[in-house]
Amino acid sequence: MPAEHATTIPARMRAATLPELAECGLVIEAIVEDMEVKRGLFRDLEAIVGPRCILATNTSSLSVTAMAAGLKQPERVVGMHFFNPPTRMRLVEVISGLETAPDVARLVFRTSEAWGKHAAYAKSTPASSSTASRGPFYGEAWRAYTEGAADPATIDAIVRDCGGFPMGPFELMDLIGHDVNFAVTKSVFDATFGERRYAPSLAQQELVRAGRLGRKTGRGIYDYRAAR
Repeated sequence: MPAEHATTIPARMRAATLPELAECGLVIEAIVEDMEVKRGLFRDLEAIVGPRCILATNTSSLSVTAMAAGLKQPERVVGMHFFNPPTRMRLVEVISGLETAPDVARLVFRTSEAWGKHAAYAKSTPASSSTASRGPFYGEAWRAYTEGAADPATIDAIVRDCGGFPMGPFELMDLIGHDVNFAVTKSVFDATFGERRYAPSLAQQELVRAGRLGRKTGRGIYDYRAAR
């Protein structure tokens, strides 16, 4: 983005407490990929926002149906999953759970399009379409690396420069955060009853245990400390 946008966009953002969201018409949740934490947040939000407010989740692996279960108005909970990195990827999945009202899904679809995104309808499954396709994308990269076929920089260069992807798999995992990516992978693996193409990587688990989570901690697959 142009340099002036990089400085003006953060100036238009501010932190807010939950009670300050009372007048919102749409709240998009993008917190830790943990079902109970997300359900707790939606229960808190339901007691604060108005009855017409849409509660959207940016989850890439958890069930929208399960997230809405137990709420007084489960019909207003919908998935609004932005593809990563959202600054470069235009696709947004509008994911309907079992109780999601069709009007809610349509409104979120139109809102996404109004924001300049390409919206697509999807149903709540153990993994969104992006996660289902990128699970093997990440998994094959980890297998190639751990089997000694190539180093991460080479794999990223092949995928990015030859395959036409915006980012290589290791670059993208460093951007997302290995803790988040690993948690999503485990969630999908469990939800698909051990489907091997979604199997988590022991090498990534070691990164998480070491606290090397990617850009946000200064180190992941790559070292970002000199750039800080």
